[in-house]
Amino acid sequence: MTLASPVWLWLLVPVLAILALYVVMHRRRSRYAVRFTNLDLLEKVAPKGPGRRRHVPAAAFGAMLVLLVVGFARPSADVQVPRERATIMVAFDVSASMEATDVSPDRFTAARNAAREFVQGLPPRFNLGLVAFSAAAAVSVPPTTDRPAVLAAIDRLTTSSGTAIGEAVSTSLDAIRSLDADADADPPPAHVVLLSDGSNTTGRPVEQAARQATESGVPVTTIAYGTADGVIDIGGREVPVPVDGPSLKGLADGTGGGFYEAASGDQLQAVYDDIGTSVGYRTERREVWPWFVGAGLLAAMLAAATSMLWFSRLP
Repeated sequence: MTLASPVWLWLLVPVLAILALYVVMHRRRSRYAVRFTNLDLLEKVAPKGPGRRRHVPAAAFGAMLVLLVVGFARPSADVQVPRERATIMVAFDVSASMEATDVSPDRFTAARNAAREFVQGLPPRFNLGLVAFSAAAAVSVPPTTDRPAVLAAIDRLTTSSGTAIGEAVSTSLDAIRSLDADADADPPPAHVVLLSDGSNTTGRPVEQAARQATESGVPVTTIAYGTADGVIDIGGREVPVPVDGPSLKGLADGTGGGFYEAASGDQLQAVYDDIGTSVGYRTERREVWPWFVGAGLLAAMLAAATSMLWFSRLP
């Protein structure tokens, strides 16, 4: 935190003098308090004192003075400011390999449930779109703040053959660039979240898509579903479909995104945090003096309330 007008801090000198005077006066009263020699009788006839609570109004009053002085010094701090036009694209793998049951109840259902949870957990101001990909990639929902539309599209997803991860990333980038009339010249802050089992079988290479995302300044966070033992049934024949975690991790690492496996609730929260820091907010230096003035006013009200309640007078 920095101060734009630190000269105002000199006012803390008289504030400290007032507090020191309060301590001296309190000790002086304590010194001359015992004038009555019969202490047993004094306990019976003298009212019970307020104890330590008598210092509460004075402490609140002192805090008010300190906070107001610091407020006049115009403190500034780095604060997180919400970004406008923040855009998230969810790229969902609907390839046949996602039907493997090595992730309960199966990869496809687990990924769809996670996608729904992810959509519902994002702040309402984020633009959110959906890309479904198998042998090709297509925009199911362009970036929008209409969450029910995205959730309905997720529920309509069905599986097909092929896995075009590179095409999914490229299609997501195209959707981001079409957000509004200014998106091409002034790209919005954006992020791609890709849910897949990670085996690219068609379309452009993952490495090419990663370069394209890096050049566009769009991180790709990947969530891998599956294990090395995954299989699917094709015409009565079991076909191995092991998850390709290294490929998904390479895509995430190459674009500055995060990599997660078989996303649980805690992992989804980590994805939210990853998205929020890269897309949702920007750091700005702003004056925060209203915080100190507001806290000072609250301290003043506390001092007044406790003094009136306990001593029937204002401090």
